[in-house]
Amino acid sequence: MTQTTDSTDADPADAIHSTDAADSMSSTDPTDSTTDSMDATDGGDVTDAADSTHSADATDSAGTTETADAIEIGDQARTAKQVRTAKEARTSKQHRIHRAWFVAAVTFVTIIGAAAFRSLPGLLIDPLHEDFEWSRGTIGAAVSINLALYGLTAPFAAALMDRFGIRRVVAVALTVIALGSGLTVWMTAVWQLLLCWGLLVGLGSGSMALAFAATVTNRWFTEKRGLVTGILTAASASGQLIFLPLLSWIVTHHNWRPAAVTVSLAALAVVPFVWLLLRDHPADVGQKPYGATEFVEKPAPVPGAARRAVTVLLSAVRTGPFWLLAGTFAICGASTNGLIQTHFVPAAHDHGMPITAAASLLAVIGVFDVIGTVASGWFADRYDPRRLLAVYYALRGVSLLFLPILLYPTVHPPMIFFIVFYGLDWVATVPPTLALCREQYGEDSAIVFGWVLASHQIGAALVAFLGGVARDVFGEYDVVWYASGALCAVAALMALVIRRRPVRATPLLAA
Repeated sequence: MTQTTDSTDADPADAIHSTDAADSMSSTDPTDSTTDSMDATDGGDVTDAADSTHSADATDSAGTTETADAIEIGDQARTAKQVRTAKEARTSKQHRIHRAWFVAAVTFVTIIGAAAFRSLPGLLIDPLHEDFEWSRGTIGAAVSINLALYGLTAPFAAALMDRFGIRRVVAVALTVIALGSGLTVWMTAVWQLLLCWGLLVGLGSGSMALAFAATVTNRWFTEKRGLVTGILTAASASGQLIFLPLLSWIVTHHNWRPAAVTVSLAALAVVPFVWLLLRDHPADVGQKPYGATEFVEKPAPVPGAARRAVTVLLSAVRTGPFWLLAGTFAICGASTNGLIQTHFVPAAHDHGMPITAAASLLAVIGVFDVIGTVASGWFADRYDPRRLLAVYYALRGVSLLFLPILLYPTVHPPMIFFIVFYGLDWVATVPPTLALCREQYGEDSAIVFGWVLASHQIGAALVAFLGGVARDVFGEYDVVWYASGALCAVAALMALVIRRRPVRATPLLAA
């Protein structure tokens, strides 16, 4: 007990000293420990940060490389996709047929169906002469009215198409043709022939004239117009190829009345195709004309169709090219529709050739007419139309001079050569004539061509009538062949003096 007390009493300084030492240790060690710990931590953090930075740099570098590779792969994929898309677009464009070609096809079929009435006049002259004892001059007068109205109606029909639309005008024209041809079955007097076959069929056929093809071509095509014109012009010859042998067989075995009914039914059969499939303008189906780079709005209907046709005529007659085009085309009509189409069959029959054989030769003309007209359209897109016309008329005139010595009771090689040659040249004049009209008169070219076509049919009407009169007076057709050959030589010279002008509407027509 004394010992414990002493010990406690004896150690206050030591305790204080111990306390100070402990305090010193307490105050020194944590600081040092903390410092050491912080130093150690800081050293580790710096090292780790450096390692982390190096790792991040490595990661960024790898990421950049991967991104570049991804971008390059993406670019390659996009390029491949663009190439595929371009190929698909080209393939789609190649396989997609423009609506203009369907319209041209319907027009072609329509003209073929309407060609039946163009095939019949030459086959009717002898049967009507035998049945009613009408002179060939009288029958030729009805054919002349038909041909004249065919031409004179054309420019008004083109203006009517601008006013009321192609589909309506053509459908009504086909109906009028069917009515006129059908009514001839009950005719007993000359005036009825003049009314039915002359007036009604003439008016209807005039509305179905080449102005129809010109209007369709101008509206639906800006490229390949010459080719399309040639194809549509050849449709009439194709129709003759189909109907001439058929109608001649009917006339020979069943008289002329069933043939007239056949013409009427053929015209009516085409009406549904026209009404359901033909369209007036590319804008009606939301398309551009073939070859156009921009969409073309459908023009507003033009009022006063007759006034416009006359106004265009009054403007055109003040220009020299109109008279040259009209004059050459009048000779064209005189030497084709008025001469060969109307008088070849009776002329061949005068020399002992059967009607069916002569009609078959005209059908062969139709075959080569298709080839010649389409080729002429191709040429008209590439060469000077004036020179083409000069060559066509000159060769036609030469061939007509040889025709009188080629007519025999049987078909022989020289006659076949004449038929093939004349077929190639038959309406090959149409594409270059239309090309010159388009070049000279621009937007009014369809109506101007209608008036030029009127001169074509007036020439045909004169020769159809005068040829019949010449046959009644001279008892043969030789003078008609020679006179027509001389006229063709004049037409060749007239074509060469037509002045060209800078092309405005159709660049493809440049020589």
